[in-house]
Amino acid sequence: MRFYKLFSIAAAVIFAAAGIIFLFSPDSALIFFNNISGYFGLPQAPMQGAGFYLILASAYMYFVTLLAYLMYRHPEENIYPLLLAQAKLASSIISLYLFLVQRPYLIYFANFVIDGFIGITVLCLVKMKKKRFDYASENNTDLHS
Repeated sequence: MRFYKLFSIAAAVIFAAAGIIFLFSPDSALIFFNNISGYFGLPQAPMQGAGFYLILASAYMYFVTLLAYLMYRHPEENIYPLLLAQAKLASSIISLYLFLVQRPYLIYFANFVIDGFIGITVLCLVKMKKKRFDYASENNTDLHS
């Protein structure tokens, strides 16, 4: 349970920081990935797309931050990590799709890997938590340590 809570609060902090960066410096992540795209033989992504998409990206980061924080505050609930995993895996799959169909931008591939890793990690944490809960229930041990 300690690792689950540590992961949850760390994810909330990282998601909040990313959301703030997206909101107040929307080009910085794209600039970073464009600067290293050439090393991988990939084209640079266009520097456009602020406005409406900035609203959506910031709102998404707020939502995943909230879910991670709620995971931390209520580790007994499974709905928060399952929603977070769905959001991250959807982002990952869409990023891979755009990488394959639109253009092979490094930012797409990086988001596929990072959000996919986060989504799978969250699902693994839920499974580990369930196994621990089942074991503790069968053996009448403390669930909170």
